[in-house]
Amino acid sequence: VQLQASGGGLAQAGGSLRLSCAASGNIFRINFMGWYRQAPGNQRELVATIASDGSTAYADSVEGRFTISRDSVGNTVYLQMNNLKPEDTAVYFCNVGIDINDGMRYVRSYWGQGTLVTVSS
Repeated sequence: VQLQASGGGLAQAGGSLRLSCAASGNIFRINFMGWYRQAPGNQRELVATIASDGSTAYADSVEGRFTISRDSVGNTVYLQMNNLKPEDTAVYFCNVGIDINDGMRYVRSYWGQGTLVTVSS
């Protein structure tokens, strides 16, 4: 399974960016998709997730500003980021959980390569 993330870049405070992450390869079923971020000197933190049933969850810091969604096929996840703040500056990573059934059933987690988002004040 490969994850290709794109859409990072430079934005001014109050601006918008849209991240995307496409999953490809031997995919039985995607269990969940999500975005994490890691700012310099900080631990990686959860930003938003979307489950296979479409239910979503957000970190308090982005609630109401960011929206996570999936395409109709379900293999691409997006993160629409509005009203960006300088504290949103970080490397953003997509994370995808794939259902595995190889005699045992479990979820395997995959990470994208990270895309840098920089928000200037």
